[in-house]
Amino acid sequence: MITGFNLQAKDKVVVATAKKPPVNDGLPMPGFTITKGNTALVITDPQNDFLSPKGVTWGVVGKSVTQNGTVENLDSLFKVAGEVDLPVFISPHWYYPHDHKWQFEGALEVLMHSIHMFEREGQLDLDGFEGSGSDWLEQYKPYINNGKTVVTSPHKLYGPESNDLVLQLRKRGVDKVILGGMSSNLCTESHMRELTEQGFEVMVVTDATAGAITDNYDGYQASLTNFRFIASKIDNTKNTVRAIKSAFKK
Repeated sequence: MITGFNLQAKDKVVVATAKKPPVNDGLPMPGFTITKGNTALVITDPQNDFLSPKGVTWGVVGKSVTQNGTVENLDSLFKVAGEVDLPVFISPHWYYPHDHKWQFEGALEVLMHSIHMFEREGQLDLDGFEGSGSDWLEQYKPYINNGKTVVTSPHKLYGPESNDLVLQLRKRGVDKVILGGMSSNLCTESHMRELTEQGFEVMVVTDATAGAITDNYDGYQASLTNFRFIASKIDNTKNTVRAIKSAFKK
């Protein structure tokens, strides 16, 4: 029995008030300049299981998603990227039947598998995919299924070490990443860490993500600290959209 994460008891989730990212905190802000040709938008897990009220994790991420306006903010990033032709890369999370035969797992791996999160029938099988928890949030489909957006192979735990995101970015000449998506202290933070280790400049859009908040844990607040410590820049969606438009007018 898995305890500590009641994914269906939505009325029992304790949610702390979301704090604004620190500004005058004594740390330097290296900065991040958006430039044509080598900057891309990377979104992790824009999928129903995280972002839809019908998703299996909504009971613990829903209020954080709502507080941050995550769904709307991701939409704004997708929209402006399309308007200015900023490259977009999606790093999804999918589990196939063979992934359920792993002989050892971490805590969240056990949880995700037990609640059938991000499940697919197989790599070459789309049966049951449409509208499932593994599918894209419906409003994002025009942005993702447009023939231009790059959908990488799936990451299996949290970071892009197990998929081809870094290869796809390198092959497109990208060395600067604007990062958003789900969930903040797991896949999004892990992508930030690995991309930074791989030599990319990374900025994180802090209200274009959200995290699990329970009686015992506040994943979103934990991620804000690490975003600030590691990324070249953190900012909100409004300022990021403005910066993207400004950069592509030049």
